[in-house]
Amino acid sequence: MSQGKFQNKYRIPSIRAQWWDYGWNGAYFITICTQDREHYFGEIKDDKMILSRVGVIADILWHQIPVHQKNIELGDFVIMPNHIHGILIIDKPLENVMHDVDVETGHDVETGHALSLPSSLSSPVLPGAKRFQNIGKNTISSIVGSYKSAVTKHANRLGYPHQWQKLFHDIIIRDNNAYQQISDYIISNPENWAKDKFKTDDKSK
Repeated sequence: MSQGKFQNKYRIPSIRAQWWDYGWNGAYFITICTQDREHYFGEIKDDKMILSRVGVIADILWHQIPVHQKNIELGDFVIMPNHIHGILIIDKPLENVMHDVDVETGHDVETGHALSLPSSLSSPVLPGAKRFQNIGKNTISSIVGSYKSAVTKHANRLGYPHQWQKLFHDIIIRDNNAYQQISDYIISNPENWAKDKFKTDDKSK
């Protein structure tokens, strides 16, 4: 999805996201690291990422996510030696978005207006607290979980060493400026590897 198409369609008014359901429409910045930051995916040479065989698998399967998941678009994506960065965009039809709302108050991600929801839908467990539990289909955790499993399965089948870190990092992209900054960060990641906070030495050397 281009920056122009993004506009402010998915602008989220609060940086605190415990009230946010990670199956709602929005753009999400995803980072997944390998276990112990091992360099399974390749190496950086002359500011460019050279993919290993596992890196190629991780690249192909990421780009296949929209084939297997409904209403998902991909933003910029990069594979680094020991982690990946990518933007996942959930873009469900409006009627599905409204059907998925399950907290007492929230914000309509299409209009930004406050929603008044039936009290029977209220829950003491805020939706943001459920994001690592793979609840339901087309949530960020279910999409990332399926992706991680597929990469591991294919790597193991072919005899390539690979292991993910158990969890992953997610950031809700709040507005157009944030989207552009994150896209720029992803694209420039290989040339900035020397100062990357995820950088470790390649233990295989």
